[in-house]
Amino acid sequence: MDIKPIKDENDYKYTLSLIEKLWDSKINTPEGDILEVLTILVSDYETKHYEILPPNPIDAILFRMEQIGMKQKDLGKLIGGANRASEVIHGKRKLTVKMIATLSEKLNIPLKSLLS
Repeated sequence: MDIKPIKDENDYKYTLSLIEKLWDSKINTPEGDILEVLTILVSDYETKHYEILPPNPIDAILFRMEQIGMKQKDLGKLIGGANRASEVIHGKRKLTVKMIATLSEKLNIPLKSLLS
Protein backbone atom coordinates (compact mmCIF):
# COMPACT_ATOMS: atom_id res chain seq x y z
CA MET A 1 0.00 0.00 0.00
CA ASP A 2 1.39 3.34 -1.07
CA ILE A 3 1.09 5.95 1.71
CA LYS A 4 2.01 9.48 0.68
CA PRO A 5 0.95 13.06 1.39
CA ILE A 6 -2.37 14.19 -0.07
CA LYS A 7 -1.57 16.92 -2.57
CA ASP A 8 -4.76 17.19 -4.63
CA GLU A 9 -8.33 15.95 -4.98
CA ASN A 10 -7.24 12.77 -6.77
CA ASP A 11 -4.92 11.86 -3.90
CA TYR A 12 -7.73 12.72 -1.48
CA LYS A 13 -10.24 10.44 -3.21
CA TYR A 14 -7.67 7.65 -3.47
CA THR A 15 -6.89 7.92 0.25
CA LEU A 16 -10.59 7.84 1.12
CA SER A 17 -10.95 4.63 -0.90
CA LEU A 18 -8.06 3.08 1.07
CA ILE A 19 -9.68 4.13 4.34
CA GLU A 20 -12.93 2.51 3.26
CA LYS A 21 -11.13 -0.77 2.57
CA LEU A 22 -9.40 -0.67 5.96
CA TRP A 23 -12.35 0.65 7.97
CA ASP A 24 -12.96 -2.52 10.00
CA SER A 25 -9.28 -3.05 10.87
CA LYS A 26 -8.46 -3.82 14.48
CA ILE A 27 -6.51 -1.34 16.59
CA ASN A 28 -2.80 -2.13 17.11
CA THR A 29 -2.52 -4.22 13.97
CA PRO A 30 -0.51 -3.28 10.87
CA GLU A 31 -3.78 -2.52 9.04
CA GLY A 32 -5.10 -0.53 12.00
CA ASP A 33 -1.90 1.53 12.08
CA ILE A 34 -2.18 2.27 8.37
CA LEU A 35 -5.80 3.29 8.84
CA GLU A 36 -4.80 5.66 11.62
CA VAL A 37 -2.10 7.30 9.48
CA LEU A 38 -4.47 7.66 6.52
CA THR A 39 -7.16 9.29 8.65
CA ILE A 40 -4.61 11.79 9.97
CA LEU A 41 -3.62 12.63 6.38
CA VAL A 42 -7.25 13.10 5.35
CA SER A 43 -8.02 15.22 8.41
CA ASP A 44 -5.05 17.48 7.66
CA TYR A 45 -6.07 17.85 4.00
CA GLU A 46 -9.69 18.61 4.90
CA THR A 47 -8.66 21.21 7.48
CA LYS A 48 -6.58 23.01 4.87
CA HIS A 49 -9.01 22.74 1.94
CA TYR A 50 -12.58 22.60 3.28
CA GLU A 51 -13.76 25.46 5.46
CA ILE A 52 -16.42 24.49 7.97
CA LEU A 53 -18.59 27.50 8.60
CA PRO A 54 -20.10 28.08 12.02
CA PRO A 55 -23.83 27.43 12.32
CA ASN A 56 -26.48 30.10 12.15
CA PRO A 57 -26.67 31.65 15.66
CA ILE A 58 -30.28 30.57 16.17
CA ASP A 59 -29.44 27.02 15.09
CA ALA A 60 -26.53 27.02 17.53
CA ILE A 61 -28.80 28.15 20.37
CA LEU A 62 -31.51 25.61 19.52
CA PHE A 63 -28.96 22.81 19.21
CA ARG A 64 -27.44 23.60 22.59
CA MET A 65 -30.88 23.91 24.18
CA GLU A 66 -31.77 20.47 22.86
CA GLN A 67 -28.49 19.02 24.12
CA ILE A 68 -29.12 20.14 27.68
CA GLY A 69 -32.91 19.75 27.72
CA MET A 70 -33.53 23.46 27.97
CA LYS A 71 -36.97 24.93 27.20
CA GLN A 72 -37.79 28.27 25.62
CA LYS A 73 -38.95 29.62 28.99
CA ASP A 74 -35.50 28.77 30.41
CA LEU A 75 -33.89 30.69 27.57
CA GLY A 76 -36.16 33.60 28.41
CA LYS A 77 -34.77 33.69 31.94
CA LEU A 78 -31.30 34.24 30.45
CA ILE A 79 -32.07 36.84 27.81
CA GLY A 80 -34.90 38.95 29.21
CA GLY A 81 -38.18 37.11 29.21
CA ALA A 82 -40.28 34.58 27.34
CA ASN A 83 -41.39 37.09 24.69
CA ARG A 84 -37.82 38.10 23.94
CA ALA A 85 -36.75 34.44 23.69
CA SER A 86 -39.61 33.77 21.25
CA GLU A 87 -38.67 36.80 19.14
CA VAL A 88 -35.03 35.71 18.99
CA ILE A 89 -35.83 32.11 18.11
CA HIS A 90 -38.26 33.17 15.36
CA GLY A 91 -35.84 35.72 13.89
CA LYS A 92 -37.91 38.77 14.83
CA ARG A 93 -35.23 40.17 17.14
CA LYS A 94 -31.47 40.19 16.70
CA LEU A 95 -29.17 39.10 19.49
CA THR A 96 -27.68 41.95 21.47
CA VAL A 97 -24.10 42.02 22.67
CA LYS A 98 -25.34 41.33 26.20
CA MET A 99 -27.41 38.34 25.01
CA ILE A 100 -24.45 36.95 23.08
CA ALA A 101 -22.17 37.27 26.10
CA THR A 102 -24.74 35.63 28.38
CA LEU A 103 -25.46 32.75 26.00
CA SER A 104 -21.77 32.12 25.47
CA GLU A 105 -21.05 32.10 29.18
CA LYS A 106 -24.12 30.29 30.51
CA LEU A 107 -24.69 27.81 27.67
CA ASN A 108 -21.08 27.41 26.61
CA ILE A 109 -21.81 28.33 22.98
CA PRO A 110 -18.70 29.56 21.15
CA LEU A 111 -18.80 33.28 20.42
CA LYS A 112 -17.98 32.57 16.79
CA SER A 113 -21.24 30.62 16.49
CA LEU A 114 -23.26 33.47 17.96
CA LEU A 115 -21.66 36.22 15.89
CA SER A 116 -21.98 34.78 12.39
